[in-house]
Amino acid sequence: MDVQLKRGMLDICVLASLLQGDSYGYMIIKDLSPHVEISESTLYPILRRLEEMRAVETYSMEHNGRLRKYYAITPLGQRRIRVFLDEWKSMMDIYAYIEGEMKVR
Repeated sequence: MDVQLKRGMLDICVLASLLQGDSYGYMIIKDLSPHVEISESTLYPILRRLEEMRAVETYSMEHNGRLRKYYAITPLGQRRIRVFLDEWKSMMDIYAYIEGEMKVR
């Protein structure tokens, strides 16, 4: 899969994981693992990028005596998911065309 396409899809997957509620890195990986393979070394740069884009906000809470960084999706992050889904519909139309042409040959 094209690296840029995969990168964009991983961003959306991370945002989608936050639609159910605020979460932290390990839990995001656990939530995504049945659907997509993602490691900590991949996740944290994505989260930093999403934070810079203001698609997520962060806050810290104490858990077992340590501060844990939580991520929350913002309205901008939700809008980014909607745009992705709209664009994906167009991609599926293109896919159907290409698949149809391959069957003709």
